[in-house]
Amino acid sequence: MIKLYIKDGNSGKSFEYPLKKTNITIGKRDGNDIILDRTNISREHCQIIQVNGGFFVRDLQSRNGTFVNGDKINGDTILQHGSTIQLGDFLLRFLDTESSPPQTSLTSPQTVERETAVTKRDETTPQKVEPKPSEQEAAERRERIIAIKRKIHEQLLKELNLKQMDLTKESPEELRERTGPIIDKLVEKVKAHLPKEINPAHFSKDILDEAVGLGVLEDLLAEEDVDEIMVNNYDTIFVERKGKLSRVEDKYFTDNRQLISIIRRILAPISRRVDESSPMVDARLQDGSRVNAIIPPLAISGPTLTIRKFSTEPFTVDDLIGFGSVTRKMADFMALCVEQRKNILVSGGTGSGKTTLLNVLSNFIPATERIITIEDAAELKLIQPHVVSLESKPANIEGKGAIPIRDLVKNSLRMRPDRIVVGECRGGEALDMLQAMNTGHDGSLTTLHANTTKDAVNRLETLVLMAGMELPSRAIREQIASAIHVIIQQARLSDGTRKILAISEILGIDVDTVLMRDLFEYRQLGYDDSGRIKGEYVATGNVPEFVEDMQARGVKVDMDIFKEGTTA
Repeated sequence: MIKLYIKDGNSGKSFEYPLKKTNITIGKRDGNDIILDRTNISREHCQIIQVNGGFFVRDLQSRNGTFVNGDKINGDTILQHGSTIQLGDFLLRFLDTESSPPQTSLTSPQTVERETAVTKRDETTPQKVEPKPSEQEAAERRERIIAIKRKIHEQLLKELNLKQMDLTKESPEELRERTGPIIDKLVEKVKAHLPKEINPAHFSKDILDEAVGLGVLEDLLAEEDVDEIMVNNYDTIFVERKGKLSRVEDKYFTDNRQLISIIRRILAPISRRVDESSPMVDARLQDGSRVNAIIPPLAISGPTLTIRKFSTEPFTVDDLIGFGSVTRKMADFMALCVEQRKNILVSGGTGSGKTTLLNVLSNFIPATERIITIEDAAELKLIQPHVVSLESKPANIEGKGAIPIRDLVKNSLRMRPDRIVVGECRGGEALDMLQAMNTGHDGSLTTLHANTTKDAVNRLETLVLMAGMELPSRAIREQIASAIHVIIQQARLSDGTRKILAISEILGIDVDTVLMRDLFEYRQLGYDDSGRIKGEYVATGNVPEFVEDMQARGVKVDMDIFKEGTTA
């Protein structure tokens, strides 16, 4: 019989996996045949493939590499009886019981069986290794580790005064080279007191990250599938993966003082600060991620840090179609609206994907046009050559010098824009945006928070009132009805998926009511066996009024996509 013995180097737990399939994948993402859920395991880490009765392993461009018998592999490597494969914290032993005895020194299967019961499962069931100590054991282990870390940090400060080091003038590599050897020596002295499942090398790296890096955030920021990191206190960290929140049980800071120190270290390169006189900050990191921090006395429960990561490669419309967030026909319609200079409003809740969709829509703008983007924190990444990006400026420590989005919108009108893209309307800038749309700047795009397309119109009216112009409600609604052509409603559903729920057209105004109708909508049909929402995109049968004008100008429009009941 041919099988793998898989051992978790941290917890000591193990299981066996019979190799009955000709091709198995190993990684931490759901859908792999073997799931190893650790930060140092890539989403799809490696494959084990059977060819002509033999087996070989192939690395799938993993972040930390695949090692066979201690050597990092670059291509396909043959597996023999007793070969060991190392993936992050895990050791996998390839065993062919019909072959000769193993020649490696890895713990024998019999020893592994004595250490922990071997769980046998069918190869169609993904194997997920998740150590689950009791709450009391986990708390005791955490306090023990924290106490050791505190002691090492105190000794480190004596040997290398980190408080006097200017972290903004030295590169991260220089800081690590200076501090790493000292930490290794200090860990060597205390490794006998560490829990047996703790790897001293990994422990040294954790302390080095805390001393000159971002501590436990380093690994989380490196994870490709982590979209958002939320730190509620030094020992309470949550992450969002694929729209789902989960608590990170094995990562925590030493105390709140260290967490505040990490927050300040994050803000230092962008010349922002947080302290008791200025306990709240919202900023954009150099890699484009958005960070928000709030500390006592405003944050009663402790320092709170939120980091929203953004992909280094912006999502394209093909990505959204692949995610099931929109269909090809709906995407083609939205692209047509952008190209034909229709003013579009994207609405949705927090984290629903409004900015991502806005970025995709903005990239439909022809490359020959001059685009001005205006945001609180610059997140849009447009591919056109003629783009000017503007970012609002917060007040300084004295409460002066703030430049809000509204001032930037006014200024952009003097910059000869063909298109204006406002990241989000939150206040009086909504009035200036509507006026721009109504005075020759067609094809502008913006977003706002709302739960439905109807709510979006109502909230837009409220935002206009915040401009302080004391306009009558009818005048505001007339502005909205003449300025906005299409509203796209984006949402994050209960299963974590992000979808466009509706695309609506604004028809005009009747007495005091803004008239609108849906063109496409997403209809939920229930749930599948895994708890994911099932549904379909359908056309409502309504044809946009502006389509006739497009056709009169010679623009080709596929009218079949508007037929009622047609799958969009």
